[in-house]
Amino acid sequence: MPPDGAAPAKPLNELFSSLPTTIFEVMSKLAMEHQSVNLGQGFPDAEGPESMKKIASAAMYDFHNQYPSLLGVPELRQAVAKHSEREQGIPVDWATETLVTVGATEGLASAFLGLINPGDEVIMFDPMYDSYTSMAKRSGATIKPVRLRLPDFSVPLDELAAAVGPATKMIMINTPHNPSGKVFTLPELEAIAALCIKHDLIALCDEVYEHLVFRGAKHVSLRSLPGMEERCVRLGSAGKTFSFTAWKVGWMSGPARLLNPIIKAHQFLVFTVPSSLQRAVAHGLDSEAEFYHSLGPSLEAKRQLLEAQLEGLGFELLPAHGAYFLVADVSKFLRPGEDDVGFAKRLTVEGGVTTIPISGFYVGPSPPTHLVRFCYCKEDAKLKAAGERLRAYLGPGGKGCPEPASA
Repeated sequence: MPPDGAAPAKPLNELFSSLPTTIFEVMSKLAMEHQSVNLGQGFPDAEGPESMKKIASAAMYDFHNQYPSLLGVPELRQAVAKHSEREQGIPVDWATETLVTVGATEGLASAFLGLINPGDEVIMFDPMYDSYTSMAKRSGATIKPVRLRLPDFSVPLDELAAAVGPATKMIMINTPHNPSGKVFTLPELEAIAALCIKHDLIALCDEVYEHLVFRGAKHVSLRSLPGMEERCVRLGSAGKTFSFTAWKVGWMSGPARLLNPIIKAHQFLVFTVPSSLQRAVAHGLDSEAEFYHSLGPSLEAKRQLLEAQLEGLGFELLPAHGAYFLVADVSKFLRPGEDDVGFAKRLTVEGGVTTIPISGFYVGPSPPTHLVRFCYCKEDAKLKAAGERLRAYLGPGGKGCPEPASA
């Protein structure tokens, strides 16, 4: 018998208790400790439409504040359906094919729990948002990562096809892509669709950055392709579409057969979502298209601002056409024996600028260790301040300036 006051000794959940501290938390703590310019965390400095704030506030007084429908308020589900058809040409029955979630992350968790059985294989593209693997594994899935090819993060179609086996149930796709900013091309999407149809697979489509595209790129939903309407579940996010990340309002659309077990999982995870925020997001989708259509051009300008400063210092930048992330090759700045994690920590502590090492987004073996991610959805003044600190540290005469190559 354990002594009085002793902590329970029985093992805790093996998956979650064994997870290490994420690199995001490590870098955020370092940034706070050293008062750095933080270009690591993926949230914008600017906020969304003022009208949405006013509606959210007024809704708390104009409507009751008790549990709304677990599916979401009708206004938002109708707005999601209209948005789907207007933006992607995908018709949606709002009454049977939509669900409002606590952000897209809860939608992902509910999707894995609702669709996956122990032993099912899920193909995911490496690198990836860190929530994917933990929640998929908690549902009993086996993860089969397929590594996107550098430098443009293209899909290795032969490797993707070879990854499909008898136990494969799902392909998880995120476009525009975090952390790379890649927008999947139409030929890549068509190849993925062909595999799904050939092997009877489900596609879970994280499209939270759907409006954050630029440089001539176009976001195409996998669900819009022939034969994919009954195989795809799409996820969207008010945090990304309207720059209200604290609201944690997301949505899903898909065929009723796939959505029904997801709804059951959602019911027991969170049950519902604050109704006042839902009504504000409904207004946003219906009436604030000018805002979310402006995101791509505004982010392109911010990327160009940061690009010019990084290229001036000799960073090699990887191509991207979406989201708000810039991946840079830091090989020339690495010290002997140093990797991307060591560089990112040193840059925060000594240089006063925080990034995220890309190796933290990989789940497969031997990730690249020469790349870091900058997040540029920040005020121009912050981007310029970061550039000044980078020049002082990595530029000529700076403490972090690389040694000239010996003759």
